[in-house]
Amino acid sequence: MATLPISTDKIIEKYGPHKAYTPASGFHGSHEPDRLVKTHCCFCGMQCGIQLKVKDNTIAGFEPWMEFPFNEGRLCPKGVQRYLQNNHPDRLLHPLQRVEGKGFENIGWDKAMDRTISEIRRIQEQYGQDAFGMLSGVSLTNEKSYMIGKFARVALKTANLDYNGRLCMVSAGAGNKKAFGLDRISNSWSDLAGAEVIIIAGTNVSETFPTLTHYIWQARDRGAKLVVIDPRVTPIARTADLHLPVKPGTDSALYGAMLKILVDNDWLDHDFIQHHTSGFDKTIEAVKDYDLAWAEKTTGIPADKILQAATWWGKASTSFLLHARGIEHHTKGVDNVLGCINLVLATGRIGKPYCGYGTITGQGNGQGGREHGHKCDQLPGNRDITNPEHRKYIAGVWGIEESEMPGKGLSAYEMIEAIHRGEVKGLITICFNPLVSLPNNNFVREAFEKLEYYVAIDFFLNETARHADLILPGSLHEEEEGTVTTAEGRVVKINQAITPPGEARKDSDILIELAQRLGAGDKFNYSCSEDIFNELRVASKGGTADYYGITYEKIEKNMGVFWPCPDLDHPGTPRLWEDRKFKTPDGKAHFNPVPYRDPSEVVDTEFPVVLTTGRVVSQYLSGSQTRRIGKLVDQYPEPLLEIHPKLAAKYNIKNRELVKVSTRRGEAFFPAQLVETIREDTVFIPYHWGGKQSANQLTIGTLDPVSKIPEFKVCACRLEPTGQQGTEKMKETAYQSY
Repeated sequence: MATLPISTDKIIEKYGPHKAYTPASGFHGSHEPDRLVKTHCCFCGMQCGIQLKVKDNTIAGFEPWMEFPFNEGRLCPKGVQRYLQNNHPDRLLHPLQRVEGKGFENIGWDKAMDRTISEIRRIQEQYGQDAFGMLSGVSLTNEKSYMIGKFARVALKTANLDYNGRLCMVSAGAGNKKAFGLDRISNSWSDLAGAEVIIIAGTNVSETFPTLTHYIWQARDRGAKLVVIDPRVTPIARTADLHLPVKPGTDSALYGAMLKILVDNDWLDHDFIQHHTSGFDKTIEAVKDYDLAWAEKTTGIPADKILQAATWWGKASTSFLLHARGIEHHTKGVDNVLGCINLVLATGRIGKPYCGYGTITGQGNGQGGREHGHKCDQLPGNRDITNPEHRKYIAGVWGIEESEMPGKGLSAYEMIEAIHRGEVKGLITICFNPLVSLPNNNFVREAFEKLEYYVAIDFFLNETARHADLILPGSLHEEEEGTVTTAEGRVVKINQAITPPGEARKDSDILIELAQRLGAGDKFNYSCSEDIFNELRVASKGGTADYYGITYEKIEKNMGVFWPCPDLDHPGTPRLWEDRKFKTPDGKAHFNPVPYRDPSEVVDTEFPVVLTTGRVVSQYLSGSQTRRIGKLVDQYPEPLLEIHPKLAAKYNIKNRELVKVSTRRGEAFFPAQLVETIREDTVFIPYHWGGKQSANQLTIGTLDPVSKIPEFKVCACRLEPTGQQGTEKMKETAYQSY
């Protein structure tokens, strides 16, 4: 371990128990490295290429990887700083067990494994196989995602497995499968550059996916019109030709009204609709009454702006529509996605150069992680766990009888509810921080306190792991070889740069040993990550996410391969649907009717303000990694309540005053940040913090009925000024943990 540049006490004094770490100028990273390792950033779904400097088995810095075709050396603030977590003093180095009244103490690996296996067996013998569940992270490699799905079903023998992609991509995945029969963006990002019109819905691209903006600027330089749909004037919206400030929870009304305009003006591709789609008539019937007056009243967007957006979209010859969590984190997230897809299908602009549609993947392996089996309803290759043929094929790959394979289990938040009901008694998590990530986290905390046994596998002691009975130190992104799949569907290689420090182990080694001790070792006989990937290739063969023709050698030779890639001679598929053969049973793309309905919670006299949540540029997901890097903390040190000056004046709220925000789930305090870049009826809080700073103390745990994603993006709240300056009060409460 590197020597700390400042004392631990000083770090805690400034940043609290999450020690934000910035090396001093004398840190050994300034010396020449032993080698450069070409790999990828550990954060968002762009998976930008990067070269890590390695010295003495430590990541000492980075160099741009100019040749990697997506980012060409460009990196965002998180990517530039990501290497600093490798030397962080918070790094877990030994297995830890909870000792009542004493906190955590070191325990040897053998004892840790013995205890875990004993507790798994006790709970399953007493309560049933499904009483022990597992929650995993989607920043893991494809190999680990695949192996977790197999581990849960073959070694742990439980149906109750899910992942934190349930909080991210599942509405898009469900919508894509309904419409196209396959879940992937339709084109590589390079096609953006030739689009005449780009619609960006519910995605703060400049802050959350900064390197993607390069392709948008290329299109703008060629004269493209940019339409941004968001309740906030985000940085990308400030540059747009048209900003549509949609009221949170009303997105589907907007897309329905735009579809009606396309129909009324005959801005339709009739040949494409007739020969390559189904369901058009029922879909336009559902929006026949969605006139502009109704749309303006419902969405809060001026009618002329809605008409302008639809006109540009309808008259364009090339176009691209992109969306992300802003339209997906809803109880009607799937409806919102389908509403967007209906606009694309109506104009037939898909499967062509510079014409595309897709969702922007939020997590590091959000695309690959939702393809290979650590979802409660999924098997490798994006197969359906309830489909007998799919089950039979994967059972054959795994060497088990189909009857031995568990069925569909509970989604992530449903598992928390099952813990409350006493149905799930034990849990393993790996690279997942539910106590920050899930909604209504007071309810989540109570669930973790009810578990009879909880083991966390991670590299930092996150907020949830503090409730664990046992903690197993796992591996960082750069400490294990593997692959991930970028947001554009490109499978890329993660090269191991260093080995885990101390007694920490590779995640895959931990899972393999647990499987061996559970009596399933013969099904997990892997000597390296490539062995796992080669089995994944076979398991995915014939599925909609077909990786069979992708090998490590092929990835490295081509700097990535786009799936589907069904055989070794296949070059991969950067652009889908050029042959107009969709993966649905009838081979056609499906329109889907989207009747408008309200969000699960609407404002009233008691809670009259809309609360929405999201991300900021310097932080990532639950903040477990980025809140430990000093320069990123300095850039955005605490969550702020964004509020319009007119709404602030209504409640006599001053800038930087601490505001009490209450919902039906609880209350929390945040400093106000008065901005004119948000709707006058809406407030925004970023969600990357835990404890008393967590926005998810307030959010609602209602789920989309199809995707089971929570409604993070809209709930009703009440605002009360406290008369206290935020910075002083926050010093008292900022790092109070549950």
